[in-house]
Amino acid sequence: MKVCIAQYRSVWEEPGENLRRAGALVENAARRGADLICFPEQFLTGWSPGASRYAEGRDGPLTHALQEMAAASGIHLLGAITEQAFPKPRNTCLAIGPEGEILASYAKTHLFTPGGEQNHFSPGDGISTFPVGACRCGIAICYDLRFAPLFRLYALAGVHCMLVPAAWPCRRQPAWEALVAARAVEIQGYVLGANTTGKTPVEEYCGGSLAADPYGGIMARAGPGEELLEVEVDPGTVDSLRHRIPVQKDFRPDLYHRLMQAGDHGP
Repeated sequence: MKVCIAQYRSVWEEPGENLRRAGALVENAARRGADLICFPEQFLTGWSPGASRYAEGRDGPLTHALQEMAAASGIHLLGAITEQAFPKPRNTCLAIGPEGEILASYAKTHLFTPGGEQNHFSPGDGISTFPVGACRCGIAICYDLRFAPLFRLYALAGVHCMLVPAAWPCRRQPAWEALVAARAVEIQGYVLGANTTGKTPVEEYCGGSLAADPYGGIMARAGPGEELLEVEVDPGTVDSLRHRIPVQKDFRPDLYHRLMQAGDHGP
């Protein structure tokens, strides 16, 4: 599977302009022979913990525009919307197929409480996977990177490649790089992080989109500006590594649960 990671600078709360600019990137990715293009978190408006002005259902105009974009270029697209939900909207990523069909939907599970995201959004409560040829992909969003148990669920579901759209700021860039690589080692799979770049009223972003292989090696790294990063993902490499070193089978969740319940954390 060939993936283009779109490191993108959002025009603040201008979804029409962002759609226009994203369309050119999708066409470029298709010309390069990409099977999938992945955009950053809330790239149509820029990430904000309190923005719901453009919230819509999955039949809304922004979703339709993303579907038309994928169908016109004939590739898979991972994009984002603020999804209408009760009692509060959700920070949602949509996986769209090459014919414009919605293949999967994932709502951000871990909301960024230091920024107050939980005050304006409802958290998701499940994982979401979709196939691209022989490769099974999973979705996580930004702050989710800090929560290893979520990624283990994806590994148990047979995911070969995790796609992580993000709005990860400059001041925490070292954590971004460390976590992308760590999650790849833990799940013995590919982790591709698509970060935003530029300055918004909320934060300043330095890009640095990353692709880590199943051994934790960095396959590709973007600079600080807008960039279309290309990577190749081989599901056979993942299957072979997991067969040789069966990490997930060697977990002891019963022990971990018992120790947590007992409060037995050592001296």
